[in-house]
Amino acid sequence: MKLTHLAAPLVIAASILLFTSCNMKESNPLLSKSNNPYGAPSFDKITNDDYKPAFEASIAAAKKEVEAIVNNSDEPTFENTVEALAYAGRDLTTVGSIFYNLNESCTNPAMQQIAEDLSPIMTEYSMSIMLNPDLFKRIKAVYDNRANLNLNLEQAKLLDDIYKSFARNGANLSDEDKEIYAKIQEELSLMTLKFGKNVLGATNAFTLNITDENELAGLPQYVRDMAASEAKAKNKEGWLFTLDQPSYSPFMKYSENRALREKMWRAYNSKCIGGEFDNTETVKKIAELRIREAQILGYRTYADYALEDRMAKTPEIVNSFLADLAKKSLPFAKRDVAEIQKYASQNGFKDNLMPWDFSYWSEKYQDEKYALNDELLKPYFELHSVQNAIFDLANRLYGLKFKENNNIPKYHPDVQVFEVTDETGRFMALLYMDFFPRESKRGGAWMTSFREQGKFNGEEERPFVSVVTNFTKPTETTPSLLTFYEFTTILHEFGHALHGILAEGTYSSLTGTNVARDFVELPSQIMENWAYEPEYLQSFAKHYQSGEVIPQELIDKIIAAKNYLAGYSSIRQLQFGITDMAWHTIENIPQESVVEYEQNALSKTAVLPAVGGVVFSPSFSHIFAGGYAAGYYSYKWAEVLEADAFALFKEKGIFNREVAKSFKENILSRGGIEDADVLYRNFRGRDPQPEALLVKLGMTK
Repeated sequence: MKLTHLAAPLVIAASILLFTSCNMKESNPLLSKSNNPYGAPSFDKITNDDYKPAFEASIAAAKKEVEAIVNNSDEPTFENTVEALAYAGRDLTTVGSIFYNLNESCTNPAMQQIAEDLSPIMTEYSMSIMLNPDLFKRIKAVYDNRANLNLNLEQAKLLDDIYKSFARNGANLSDEDKEIYAKIQEELSLMTLKFGKNVLGATNAFTLNITDENELAGLPQYVRDMAASEAKAKNKEGWLFTLDQPSYSPFMKYSENRALREKMWRAYNSKCIGGEFDNTETVKKIAELRIREAQILGYRTYADYALEDRMAKTPEIVNSFLADLAKKSLPFAKRDVAEIQKYASQNGFKDNLMPWDFSYWSEKYQDEKYALNDELLKPYFELHSVQNAIFDLANRLYGLKFKENNNIPKYHPDVQVFEVTDETGRFMALLYMDFFPRESKRGGAWMTSFREQGKFNGEEERPFVSVVTNFTKPTETTPSLLTFYEFTTILHEFGHALHGILAEGTYSSLTGTNVARDFVELPSQIMENWAYEPEYLQSFAKHYQSGEVIPQELIDKIIAAKNYLAGYSSIRQLQFGITDMAWHTIENIPQESVVEYEQNALSKTAVLPAVGGVVFSPSFSHIFAGGYAAGYYSYKWAEVLEADAFALFKEKGIFNREVAKSFKENILSRGGIEDADVLYRNFRGRDPQPEALLVKLGMTK
């Protein structure tokens, strides 16, 4: 996942040149010049008390700078209007990047309150720029004269993006509608913050404390050790299980106690439905505000608005794409479930499979059918070894080198910081790696940046990239051993990181991961393919105790099991996309409850019994707090792209430097300088072939 901060300023509005007072710059570590290597953030000096003053001073100064652009007596030109706006905003962007990123990965109640307090201030600031008629008049004058300006490719794209950004954010509205639009944005910002805060609160609020060892039946030793460590950390007796993935997922796979599995499943899947952290009304309010946002801008639905600048372009294309894949996936998904039901029944299970049974019985069946399970594989995927392996892969493909630097400040003791250089020794980026769950970090895995690549006053600034995950913690006796799913997850997020690290361009808004939402997952998802390549696995996967290289027999099983439950997994992913589109292709808020609405939307794709009162919309952070609204389909869309793209690596060699060079030069380094479909054709020589995904998933018969 590529993290997008909705609470931060709008993309172009964030870029406003800042001149704050000398006193503020000297005293506030968010604004003062960093003495750290490469100008890295001074995380060791920043306190909660620094954030508000930094934001307030930056915004006040930025507004004066905007006035200077607007009041420029010279005729508007690309340089004095468009480029001036693009080069601006460095202090505010820095402050916002640090604050909003840490509010996701290392937050506390004070920071959450600051985020709420800042929300109306940031919205007002953004609207004061995006709805400034005189500023837009200058931009429009340049845009209307673009055919005569002899702009290069980057300049033309920047002008087009800035003009459309203003137009799509209310610049053409009447004064009365601008006021309404600004209020919508302010409320929407607060609601998305509230949504994310509730999800984190609900996740942290539930724990399952087991004190009777008999109730641990079926759980592997590493799961017990992890739960014991969690209990000890919380001053509890016995074993403590949480809703964080490294705790929840293995419990659901291995626990023989069906009643406790159900309890965990219901807790996980009813997060934010009722109670202190209820999000059901928040879901409807966010959906309503997005409808109002789209319609005041002249669009029928939010999806019509959101998809306009993406590869898919229209809701009709997205819905057709999802429906077609669902139609092709559903028979395979039903076959998968029937196969697991048959296996469970043959092994004494007398009921119909419920959702809390599926992971348990499918894990057992996989173990029997392929003699493969997490406990068997984890010893070969020690975290430090995996980290070195992904660095080695980046070196073999792109010539990158990674060196840890302990002199660069970190925002948490768990974080590691690496200097990244290319094969010529050129500094490319700082890479922050933050692996383990904690109460101050939201769930999931993502990549983001504290600084993006760009050129300012003729000097290049290289990016500060961050990869954040929630992997299994080391225990007192065992290092961090990753499940195979966690291994593919780090490859995925590292693909996003490479997109940021290898960025090349002039304007930061066009570099790195600043691409169409349905294109941004291509660099991440293509990386997952190497997890199934024997030549790569044998280069690093060694038993953490014996040093034995992973046996070919195990690799064969990994490959054989690659498409295990492919139909079920495909339908599950499509259900997220279908739910997303259901909330964002409506013109009015549904009368039925959030639970009823989601269950109705998914009724045609259900492969397991529906459970009353349980849906995922109220905790679906991707679309209600994370920037993927009307965009979750992009994961499946990008699967088509990556399957087709990786086929070229398979044809030429998985470490082929010519193919890697082409992928780097045409995809990773180009950012959003050209439209995504053009970039892909430049790499592949043709449009993607959708059949590649079905072949990859084994869903062609």
